[in-house]
Amino acid sequence: MIFKQLFDTETWTYTYLIADTISKEAVFIDPVNTHIDDYIALLSVNGLQLKYTLETHVHADHITASGLLRQRFGAQTAVSQLCGAETADVQIQDGDIFKLGASEQIKVIATPGHTRGSISFLWRDRIFTGDSLFVGGCGRTDFQGGDPGALYDCITQRLFTLPDETLVYPGHDYQGRWVSSIKQERTNNPRLSGKTREEFIEIMNNLNLPKPHLIDEAVPANRYCGLDEKERQDAVLLRDTLQPLRTDISPQDLVIDAKQHITEVTVDTAKQLLAEGNIVLVDTREESEYAAGHIDEALLLPRGVLEFKIGNCVELTDKSKAVLIYCRTGGRSALAAQTMQQLGYKNVLSMAGGFEAWQKAGVQV
Repeated sequence: MIFKQLFDTETWTYTYLIADTISKEAVFIDPVNTHIDDYIALLSVNGLQLKYTLETHVHADHITASGLLRQRFGAQTAVSQLCGAETADVQIQDGDIFKLGASEQIKVIATPGHTRGSISFLWRDRIFTGDSLFVGGCGRTDFQGGDPGALYDCITQRLFTLPDETLVYPGHDYQGRWVSSIKQERTNNPRLSGKTREEFIEIMNNLNLPKPHLIDEAVPANRYCGLDEKERQDAVLLRDTLQPLRTDISPQDLVIDAKQHITEVTVDTAKQLLAEGNIVLVDTREESEYAAGHIDEALLLPRGVLEFKIGNCVELTDKSKAVLIYCRTGGRSALAAQTMQQLGYKNVLSMAGGFEAWQKAGVQV
C-alpha cells in the first residue's frame, strides 16, 4: 500500500493519499484546490489511477480540489448525503465501503457535530477524522448545523470505542502535530477527557471563535465540488457530450471496450504515417512524462484535460484531418481516440503499445 500525509500551510489542512500497490487504484481524502499540481505529480510518479476523492464534510476554510480531480482523471467525488453537495457523484451514507483493488477498503463512520454531514474514514488501523476530532481538540460546532451534543456522542460512542492503538489522523492541526491515537485522545484530550456531555456542550458553546475568513466563498464552492461557475458549466457540457461513465466495470474493461470502437496502428505504421506528413501527433500523457521524453513534434494534450483544451488547439481545428494519438502503453490513447471520435473527429488513430513500444523499436525521441 501507499500512504501519504500532505499539508497545506495556508489553511493548516491535512490531505491524505491512500493507494493499493497492486491495482494502482488511489483515493484522496480532503484535497485542497491550490495543490492540484502536487496531486497530479504524485499520482504520475507512483503510476496511480485516482478512483475517488473523499470529503469528511463541506469545508469552510478551504476549497476542495475534488471537482478539478474529477475533470482531470474521471475520479468520483464523494460527500455525505447530509452536506447538500448535490453535484457529488457519491452521496455517502454511514457504513458505506470504498474499495481499492481486491483487498483495501475504507469504511465510513458518521461523526456529525462539527457539521450535520461530518464523517470519518476508517482504513486498516487508521481513522481519518476530518474536523470531528483533532489532536488535543475537536472542531467547532457554531455553524453549518453544528451540534455539540451530537459531536460528544459520536466521539465518545463511535470513535473512542475503536481499539486503543487506532491511529488518529485529523483534518487540521495548528501546532505541528501529525498523528495521535484513540487511547491518547480518550485519555488526554482536554476538550473531552473526563468531561460530561453537559460540560462539553458548555465548553463548545462558549468558545467565541472568529468566523472563518473563507466561509462565504468556500462553503458554496464546496457544495459544487470546488468548481467555479465556468468550470461547472464545462463539467455539465462534458457530461452531456460524452457517454456517461459506467461504475460497474474496471478501468481495464473501459480500455478494452474503447479498443473495439477505434483504429489502432503499429509503431511501424505510425512511423510511416508521420514520414508522409499531414497528420497531427498527440501525446496524451501527463506533463512530467512528456518532459522526460516524447516523440518529435508531438502536441501535448493530457487525457485528463483533453475535452477542455482541444478547442484551443489550432492544429486540431479541422476535424477531418488525420490524428495519431499515443500514451505510455496504449490505454489512455485508446480512450482519448474514442473521445475524439465522439467529439466529431473523423480520422483518429491510436498507437498500439504507446511510447514504450516506440522506444523499444529504437526510434529517436
